[in-house]
Amino acid sequence: MDNNNWLTQLLMIGVGTTSMVADKIKEVGDELVKDGKLNPDQAKEVIDNMVNTLKSEQGNVEAHIQRQIRNVMQDMGVPRQAEVDELRGRIDRLERQIRDLENKLWR
Repeated sequence: MDNNNWLTQLLMIGVGTTSMVADKIKEVGDELVKDGKLNPDQAKEVIDNMVNTLKSEQGNVEAHIQRQIRNVMQDMGVPRQAEVDELRGRIDRLERQIRDLENKLWR
């Protein structure tokens, strides 16, 4: 499976979870207003503050998850894309050198 694909899926799960939590917060706020425990203005302010805090923290959580995944992959010995690209370049240069040497031998 493509590393970027499962990383993207994992982050999308986080976004979906954040959205579900925000919806649940709104439901609880609506219930509190319905039960008369909060007036609508108070509920809106509380809900907006909680949702905004949740959304602002989402970026921090995503960055933290990405760091953790990079660390786990590094611990497992999975090379970074830059390392793979560097090795591909080295292989290309070596193949070119071999072709050049073969061409010189057969002349």
